[in-house]
Amino acid sequence: MILADKMSVCMRSAKCVPMRGFASRKLPVATTPPLTANSAAGTKRRWNSSSSTRGSTGGTGGTGGTGSTGAPLGRGARKGWTTFGVLSLVAATGVLAHGFATFQAASKTAREREYSSPAKFVEPAYATIKDMEAAIKEIRQATGDEDSISTDPEDLHAHGYSEWSSTNIEGLPVAVAYPKNTSEVSKIAKICCKYRVPIIPFSGGSSLEGNFSAPYGGVSVDFAFMDQIIKFNEDDMDIVVQPSVSWMELNEELARRQSGLFFPVDPGPSAKIGGMVGTNCSGTNAVRYGTMKDWVINLTVVLADGTIIKTKRRPRKTSAGYNLNSLFVGSEGTLGLVTEITLKLAVVPQEFSVAVVTFPSIRDAASAAAGVMRAGVQVAAMEIMDEVQMRVVNLSGSTAPRKWKELPTLFFKFSGTKASVKENISMVGAIAKKHRGGDFEFAKDLKEQKLLWSARKESLWSMLAMRKEGNEVWSTDVAVPFSRLADIIEISKKEMDDLGLFASILGHIGDGNFHESILYDRNVVGEREKVEKCVKNMVNRALEMEGTCTGEHGIGIGKKEALLKEVGLDTLGVMKSIKQALDPYWIMNPGKIMDIPSS
Repeated sequence: MILADKMSVCMRSAKCVPMRGFASRKLPVATTPPLTANSAAGTKRRWNSSSSTRGSTGGTGGTGGTGSTGAPLGRGARKGWTTFGVLSLVAATGVLAHGFATFQAASKTAREREYSSPAKFVEPAYATIKDMEAAIKEIRQATGDEDSISTDPEDLHAHGYSEWSSTNIEGLPVAVAYPKNTSEVSKIAKICCKYRVPIIPFSGGSSLEGNFSAPYGGVSVDFAFMDQIIKFNEDDMDIVVQPSVSWMELNEELARRQSGLFFPVDPGPSAKIGGMVGTNCSGTNAVRYGTMKDWVINLTVVLADGTIIKTKRRPRKTSAGYNLNSLFVGSEGTLGLVTEITLKLAVVPQEFSVAVVTFPSIRDAASAAAGVMRAGVQVAAMEIMDEVQMRVVNLSGSTAPRKWKELPTLFFKFSGTKASVKENISMVGAIAKKHRGGDFEFAKDLKEQKLLWSARKESLWSMLAMRKEGNEVWSTDVAVPFSRLADIIEISKKEMDDLGLFASILGHIGDGNFHESILYDRNVVGEREKVEKCVKNMVNRALEMEGTCTGEHGIGIGKKEALLKEVGLDTLGVMKSIKQALDPYWIMNPGKIMDIPSS
């Protein structure tokens, strides 16, 4: 069944009764008992009844005046106002004013409820299998390439299931499209819109919350062939790239060109720019350089009906209209397909230094990190890994031959001028000592820097490498105000230990964001349920501390319930309103961030 092209939304409307014929004469304010909006009309009728006998609906008080209907006032009016007439006028004025205010308040409440009202949203009807087959055929014809779309079973599985993700579902896409440019993406979107076929964007495939799953079938749009640097504006320190460019390869290319510039957002090594935009990711450098939203200058976006838009132009700053960058960054492909990204670049610092320091407890380490932030030390990165994660790294051999002390550890990256780096190291060392920190261990050269920092970067891979038959890893994150970070880490760690889970804590401690990685056996009855409970408690705890359910992984399908708890029904209703305005058929990555409307 195909959704109709036009949708109507039933909205209640009400008209207020106008107050006519009041003179300009000032009258005393009357105090009246509470009155409901529904009684305003009755008040008007009583007022007219009174005016017909006493002419008190606004006569001027002098001779020859008129009532509210324009008829001459009666004999009694020409003799002046009576006490009863004045009191009636004052009382009725107050009653009408109160009724009108109550009506406005009721109308305001009704308008506010509209944002979350189910009546505002229309349940989508997606394409049948026959319609999807017709759409696939048209996409092949429109792109002029038989290989532009695949229905190979292995391809479909790779684009609907992720070993990275904590949440996977049964459904798979019915096809995978491989566009080569923005024009082809637009053609694919137009065809999918015509047949009401869901569209799911795919770039690096390393999402952790089921962000690219296909609960309603549809076409997965893989940007694998859109991996080019389009334009490098070296003097302006910006670069235009396609969505499948790897952030690591981008920095390698900038180094090869000896530009003296780099892109500082650094999530997992396999991440691509398109997916990084989709989840507003960050990484280890966030404490110094911020998150993805801070480095996007503009975007080229293909909307649900194939329309191509540019969010803004190339200057670093603008106040021209809505900030559409912030609308699409973090939207996980639910509002449009990002096909080009203009990124800001940063200057490579003069000096780098990498160091690690161990602590006797996770609270000591977290408290030391808080001390560093409160002291205003400009560290380039500050990461935490507990003793379990340090043991995992050693067992996996991912940083061999280096072996690590299996204690809670802070990893620091210092950058800047030689003088500033030296000063920052001294300040951080003193703060660490106050919190029972051990001696700093510094990298001797660039090779050792990479080795030291790789322990943090290889953390999730190290946990995945430990899996045996039936094992799964649940990795998730939250973020809290910095002052609560030590509390939530300590409580969450204790809960995992009490439940007998093999779990580690690591994260971007410099910006209040930490991760739990939990290893469990899906074949053991009750094991996954224990993990789910632990994760849910951690998320609820973060929200109670005025934090967020996700710092950088996005919502996907895994954290929709948590998002509702975090922002509330009306705020989620505003998000849904934006979604429906840009995607009326709900074909853009449906089921992510929010549930689709249902009747």
